[in-house]
Amino acid sequence: MKIKTIAFLYNVRHKYPDPRDSRTQLEVDLDDPITTKWQIKHLENCGYKVIPVEADEKAYLNLYKNKNKIDLVFNVAEGIYGKDREAQLPAILEMLRIPYTGSSPLTQALVLNKAKTKEVLLANNVPTLLFQLFSNSDAKLNPNLHFPLIVKPVSEGSGAGINNKSVVKNDNELKKQIKFMLKTFKHEAAMVEPFLSGPEYSIAMLGNPPRILPMISPDHSKLPKNILPLDSFEVKWIFEEKEGNTDYLRCPAPMHKKLKKKIEINCLELWRALNIMDWCRVDLRLDYQSNPFVLEVNSPPGILPPEVSTTSYFPLACRAAGIAYEEMLKLIIDSAAKRYS
Repeated sequence: MKIKTIAFLYNVRHKYPDPRDSRTQLEVDLDDPITTKWQIKHLENCGYKVIPVEADEKAYLNLYKNKNKIDLVFNVAEGIYGKDREAQLPAILEMLRIPYTGSSPLTQALVLNKAKTKEVLLANNVPTLLFQLFSNSDAKLNPNLHFPLIVKPVSEGSGAGINNKSVVKNDNELKKQIKFMLKTFKHEAAMVEPFLSGPEYSIAMLGNPPRILPMISPDHSKLPKNILPLDSFEVKWIFEEKEGNTDYLRCPAPMHKKLKKKIEINCLELWRALNIMDWCRVDLRLDYQSNPFVLEVNSPPGILPPEVSTTSYFPLACRAAGIAYEEMLKLIIDSAAKRYS
């Protein structure tokens, strides 16, 4: 199908993420206005006419009004309300019969919820960790879970809710961190799983069938001594983004061929099990025996333009593969367009 006019679906962040202000964590997955401005500019540079549509309560009306003009929607929206918010815009687009980039409402609802993602992966023999959900801090810990553990919000990304205190070593620390999580992310369970101390990897996947791009691995040895070796809120938004420590992220990540092959197989099985379309990014970590375990799936992944960030993971992986930002946008669009042809 020929793509001339694109609707660009996005959400607006109103304040830059601040580790000292828990309120900013509620918008951490959204984009600053400057990011959206440059993304639209790059789409226009690709030769498309762009109709910007903010993914707020008026999004349906704007999409309905312009549905006969829109050839394809480029969707980077997260949604703004509800536990299944990432499914909202794909569901609207399905109802309006407008083609769009990315996965279906069902897949989007699953990948936003880390626990549901894990259930699907476990059912399909994709390695992921045992976990437990807590809706109150007094619930008893599963005896099969052993310290150290990490406490996360079940349906957030971009490091939201993850800090030095997230890794807990005893029942008292666990209870305190669950209380903090439930207070910060109301109406959302806290997820607890083992904390792995091995290297972390982030794997960008693009196309149908997917191409696995050069893998990214943060070099935890470069972190300040007072910061734990994990992709926390502070690491992602202060150390990586604000301070611009570009040498912290290694891409392509150094690894043995055997491990690389194992990770690739796991990611391809994950793609099939979750029925992902067009693009995503998978985060995983190794245990002390160098076995990889999937932590979460990012769909849609962040794609901050180079004018805003040089550490945004998906574009970084693309650059390592020789794919410039605007070429990346075209590849995502072409991948979606072929599905509707």
